[in-house]
Order: sequence, then structure tokens, then C-alpha cells
Amino acid sequence: MRFPLLSARRLGLPRRAVSQILLTQLAIAAGVAVLATGLFLAPLSAQLDDQAMRRALAIAQSAAADPALAAGVLSSGASADSPVQSSAERLRRATGAEYVVVLDLDGIRRSHPSTDRIGLPVSTDPSDALAGREVMEIDEGTLGRSARGKVPLLAADGEIVGAVSVGIAYDSVRDRLLGAIPGLLAYAGGALAAGALAAYLLSRRIQRQTRDLAFSDIAGLLAEREAMLHSIREGVIALAPDGRVRLVNDEAARLLGLAPDATDDCAGRPLEDVLGAGRTADVLSGRVTGRDLLTVQGSRVLVANRMPTEDGGAVATLRDRTELEHLGRELDSTRGLIDALRAQDHEHANRLHTLLGLLELGLHEEAVEFVTEVAGVHRTTAEQVTEKVHDPLLAALLVGKATVAAERGVPLRLAGTSLLPDRLVDPGGLVTILGNLVDNALDAAAGSAAPLVEVELRAEGRTAVLRVRDSGPGVPAARREEIFTEGWSTKQPKAHRERGLGLALVRRLAERQGGSARAGEAADGGAEFSVVLPEALR
Repeated sequence: MRFPLLSARRLGLPRRAVSQILLTQLAIAAGVAVLATGLFLAPLSAQLDDQAMRRALAIAQSAAADPALAAGVLSSGASADSPVQSSAERLRRATGAEYVVVLDLDGIRRSHPSTDRIGLPVSTDPSDALAGREVMEIDEGTLGRSARGKVPLLAADGEIVGAVSVGIAYDSVRDRLLGAIPGLLAYAGGALAAGALAAYLLSRRIQRQTRDLAFSDIAGLLAEREAMLHSIREGVIALAPDGRVRLVNDEAARLLGLAPDATDDCAGRPLEDVLGAGRTADVLSGRVTGRDLLTVQGSRVLVANRMPTEDGGAVATLRDRTELEHLGRELDSTRGLIDALRAQDHEHANRLHTLLGLLELGLHEEAVEFVTEVAGVHRTTAEQVTEKVHDPLLAALLVGKATVAAERGVPLRLAGTSLLPDRLVDPGGLVTILGNLVDNALDAAAGSAAPLVEVELRAEGRTAVLRVRDSGPGVPAARREEIFTEGWSTKQPKAHRERGLGLALVRRLAERQGGSARAGEAADGGAEFSVVLPEALR
């Protein structure tokens, strides 16, 4: 619905966000300038009034301080040629006052700018000044509105003989106020122009940042982004230039094993605080670069891609490859078993041909011995495994691996100290750990002069201890920790999946059960991998 937009167009209002912001800023700047001018003019008028009244009072005080003026009031009458009138007019012309009026105790004027008013009572109440008090006021008189100052007139003996009233024309005060307005408006106009320029520059910057979109378009994009990020089945993490988390969608929280409400709690926190140190944080922060990078987070195998943004941040996407990785490993096992069955089929055909030849030659005793020997080898291998490993899943895994190892020309044997009861808490996890270690050991031992893989499985109380030794080239001491990192491998990747996850999964599964996985050197050379799982047995 775009009814607000249509209304704005009918009213002639701009649609672009930058134009609306610019007009708003200009209106605010103009309003502030007008308000500041009004707030300045209001106290200025009162200040000018006060200055005019104080000036009138100062002139009146100066006139009353002249002893000749008090003596003239006592010695002469009210006339235009009296010394009081002469002194008052001389003072009025010298100070620029509108009037200087001297009055006696009866309130009769002894001086006035208009001589015809001399001898008449004053138009305003003189009682305060005749009572000995000084007065400042704005009032209306016979000469109009003026700022007045009134002081008592004292004789030489200190007795009050009259008063002096001085007026400053109020028109001069208004002129000063009006004269200050143009300068004030000039300053306000300058401030408004500076504000308009700043608003224009800011609006241009906002225009570049918002790509000249309307507010409705920006709101629509935000709504669409929220809906898209929280509905797609791919994890998305947005990072700020300083490495802090801006956004985590629901799928990313699920893949990373975060709390359901982590999408809000993670915002603003450093990535390492959210995920902890490790390869996942290194990949998402950009310390490890590349496309389709593999990482293990908890029990999940994730594929991460990172794309930098214009502001120096980044957006990383995560895809779950756990099931695909499991399928790939099952495919590897299936292919190994198929190869073993193919080789066994070929060997079985050869054995049948041999048995047929012995029978045709009439060598019946030799035929019986041949069949007994062939059947005994397979039975012996299975019996040796089940005798030491009582868990059916692990025993079946070892029998199958022994068959594959035999076809690859690598003997697989159990150590004499092996003994594992059928009391495992998580046999499936141990099958994954043992299967990965045996596969790696067979690959390493296959090219050695005297190939051999030895497996040791034993229980120490409730702790399960697993060791796999091979006759391969071994692992250099400097790289024994690095080999447990996701993506690290010395072998070429297969077409259907990446290398470098087996040992990483081994360590993760061991640590998830409170155990450990380490690499070392076997007694006869080669590598030895040790896994310790506390509380693995009931």
C-alpha cells in the first residue's frame, strides 16, 4: 500500500529521502534562527529601557548635585527667565535629554522646555521624589512617553526643597532597538546560510549512502531483508569492520549451536566472544581465506564463504555438509568393501579352480586340507577380534577393516593387551573415531617397506583407551597439532568430498565426551594416535 506516497505526490512533496531530509533540516535551521532572534530581541528591549531610565536618573542626580539649582528654587519665582530655567535648559541641551524639569515642594514647575508650562503643576505624581526617594520609570507625560528619572533636590542644609525630573524620549530607545535589528538579522541570515550549506552537504552524503532511495523504499528493503534472512535455509552472519557481529540469522544460530535467542544477543559482540577461538572464528573473520572453506563446529561440518562489504565489514554464509560428509565416508567404505569383495571373488575363483584341479587329479586328502586352511584363516580372524572386543559394532568394524587391509597388502592386527567389554555408552561415536584412524593408518602404511597397522582397545575402569599405530612415515613433531585442524591433509581430495576432516572429527568427538586425541611416534617408527575417553563405559 502506497497511499502516503500518493498523498505526498498530490501535495507536491518530494519523494526522495534526501530531498525530504534537506527540507526538514532547512525548516529546522530557519525555525531555530527565528527563535534565537526573538529570544535575543525580547531581553534587548528591556535592557534598552533599563539603560535609558538609568541615564535619566544619572542626569537628574547630576542636576540635583548643583547647589545653585536649589538656591535658585528658594530665591527666585517660577518664570521663563529665572536662573533655574537657564540652568535646566543648559543641562538638557548638554545631555540630549528630552526635558529637565525642576519643581518645588508644591509640585509647581520651575523649568520646562516649553516656557508656557512653567508655573503649572507637573502631570505626574512627584510625591516619591519629594519624600526623598529616587524614582526610575517609563511613563506618559505632557511630552509623550519617556524614560524618567526623579531625584529629590536638597538645600545646603540637607532639607528637601523640591525635585528634579529628567526624561529621555522613548522614541530614541525604540530607534536603538530598531537599529539593532538589521545587524541581528544579518547575523541570523549568516547562521541560516551556514546551516543551509551544512544541511545540503549532509543531504548529499546521505544521498550517496541511501543510493537516492525513498523512505518507503528503504523501509520495504529492510522488511524484505528481515524476511529473507530469517527464512532462508542457509546461515548468514554479518560482521562490522571492527569484527563485531551485526546480524545472525536463525539458521546460522542453529548451525553454530547458539541459543535460539542468540540472533539478538550476539549483536554488537566480538565474534570470538560468540564462537570462541578456533578455525570457525578464523574463517568467518577472514584470517583464513578461500572459497568453500570447511570447518567443524560442534558435531557439524560446515562450508563457509565470506564476502567483504564496502564499509570494511563482511557477510559470511554457512552451509551444512554434515550429512553429505557422512554419505561421502559411507561411500568410501562401500567402495572399499566392493573392491575387497571383487578381490575376494577373484581369489575365490582361483581357489575353486585349485580345488577342482585337486579333485580331478584324485588328490582328495590335499583338497580337504586346502579347504580347511582357507576356511580357518577367516574364522581365526573373526574369533581373534570377538575374543578381545566384545562390542558387536566395533568387532564388525575391525573384521571388515581387516578384510580391506588384507586386500591392500597391509596386515591389521589387534594388540595383545586389547580387551574392551560390551559396556560402551556411545558405541557409534567410538566406531567413527576408530574407523577414521584405521583408514588413515592404512593409507599411511600402504607404501611402507614392512606395512603394518596395529589397533589397541582397552578399558581402564570407566575410561576407554584407543591407540592406532602404523608403519608409515610418521608425523613430524612440529605438525602434530596442525593435523587436527579442519582442511589439513597431505592427500589429494576426492571428487565427491573434501579432505582434512577425519582427524578434526576425531578430536571433536573425543573432546565432546571430555576426552582427548593426540598424535605421537610409534615405538618402531611411524605414527601412533591415542584417544582417551573418560566415562565411556557404563
